[in-house]
Amino acid sequence: MPTRRDFLHQSAAAAAALSVGRLTFRTDDAPSGFVDVRRAPDAVLVRTADGEQRLRAAGGRWEGDGITVTVREVPGDAAGGMRVELTAPDAAVTRLHLRWRGDLAGTRLLLGDAWERGYGDLEWRGFVPDRVMPWYVAAWDGRVTHGWGVRTGARAFCAWQGDPRGLSLLADVRSGGVGVRLGERALAVCDVVGRAGLPNETPFAAVRALCRRLCAAPRLPAHPVYGSNDWYWAYGRNSAATVLADARHVVELSPTGANRPYAVIDDGWQPGRGAEKAGVGTWDRGNDKFPDMPGLAAEIGRAGARPGLWIRPLQAPADAPDAWRLSRERTVLDPTVAEVRRKVADDLARARGWGYELMKHDYTTFDVFGRWGFQMGPGLTRDGWTFAEGPVRTTAEVIDELYRTIRDAAGDALVIGCNTVSHLSAGRFELCRIGDDTSGTEWSRTRKMGVNTLAFRAPQHGTFYATDADCVGVTNAIPWEYDRQWLDLLARSGTPTFVSLAPDALDETRRRDLRAALALAARPQPLAEPLDWQHTAWPTRWRVGGAAHVYDWTGPDGAAAVP
Repeated sequence: MPTRRDFLHQSAAAAAALSVGRLTFRTDDAPSGFVDVRRAPDAVLVRTADGEQRLRAAGGRWEGDGITVTVREVPGDAAGGMRVELTAPDAAVTRLHLRWRGDLAGTRLLLGDAWERGYGDLEWRGFVPDRVMPWYVAAWDGRVTHGWGVRTGARAFCAWQGDPRGLSLLADVRSGGVGVRLGERALAVCDVVGRAGLPNETPFAAVRALCRRLCAAPRLPAHPVYGSNDWYWAYGRNSAATVLADARHVVELSPTGANRPYAVIDDGWQPGRGAEKAGVGTWDRGNDKFPDMPGLAAEIGRAGARPGLWIRPLQAPADAPDAWRLSRERTVLDPTVAEVRRKVADDLARARGWGYELMKHDYTTFDVFGRWGFQMGPGLTRDGWTFAEGPVRTTAEVIDELYRTIRDAAGDALVIGCNTVSHLSAGRFELCRIGDDTSGTEWSRTRKMGVNTLAFRAPQHGTFYATDADCVGVTNAIPWEYDRQWLDLLARSGTPTFVSLAPDALDETRRRDLRAALALAARPQPLAEPLDWQHTAWPTRWRVGGAAHVYDWTGPDGAAAVP
């Protein structure tokens, strides 16, 4: 089955006094099972190239060998966020480890997030002490759900680990694969937030409330986003003619009204897209199948749709100077190079000038780290490399600057990040592709990636960005009884709904179902809630539109029997 990767080729500290202002919970009256991270951590450890050391508590700070970590209340923060800061004028620091001891023995299940997209691997699980849970963690004891996380926009890659005796926060502050050298500047590593669960609150509501605390200013689209994307039927074998036909199909199947559907041109339009790869990384024109990109955008608009465009901004063109290329992988552009950022900005601004109203940018996490999210684990990337500017900023800071460049260059267009770092996308982009590719040829892949991702990252919808769980591949390769259910859930979920419309699959049954679904997707809907998500990776019971609904993802003969 062709995926996008196939086309790539793929306790001294406990005695320290720390002034944190007014606390909602003191350590002696916190709810059962809630570890209060608004107090001094019980241990702070730092890792450098020379190994790991436990820092000494010193009046609200932790010090050792010229390294200082400070944890203090964020001024004016009603949620009681605690800022972690690092100074290390002479050391190359790779990771911080903050430990809060507490009684989590009553916890039954834990849920974490993902570094970038989900890969069908998100789930509630019991204690796995070395399990890395990126960005936030929720703990359910059978009655209430407590949560802890770092705020979006962190300047480090942050993950949690939990065990019956407490919580650990691990903050990777490396620059690429080496320790960051901060010099005289102080690094605001992250803001830590805890939220105690409420009685009679569902785990879903608790995780959603936690996400709301973690992102103070989400950037959201002004209207429900829906429409077509041609990847899951064309897989790069597209043309201006197929794109225009696609736009006309989605307009025909969509309701009338002001909220028009998007028609997104995916991979395949750029110069060199093909065997010779001569123009790969060039985005200033289309190839011979797309001779007039501005004209095509105008035609899509005249057909009644909003044009959208896919781009891979860090792919290096053949003529890119050596100084522009990433040391880890020479086919990738280094985002710390000013000329590279100007190129990225020019490419996005040009596409907006052509008339495209949605920019879908892809691959940046893989291009920077050399790994997909499911391969990153606690190591993120291989050791020993850094950026052209030297190890003076953390990778999170570098990526945030790239995202700001993309956001600013896109102007008033919507931006959707695919293969982007979730916690750094929030507040920057209106939409985020929250899972790996679904499929137009394998139902098992859509079930694994789409259903899992929609369920476990739905709490981020409207709190971080609009969550895109990816497309419905409307093709003859997948039994419609399954894709029809995926379409129905997406359309009723309140999240963006995209369909890939193979022309030879648009029989009257599919047309009828698509019209009904897109009519729902075009209007605001209540956010769908998975009801059995603590028991399965592919929830079948959902609350949609205020009513319970059951979906059958496997059929009577089990998952292996479905193509």
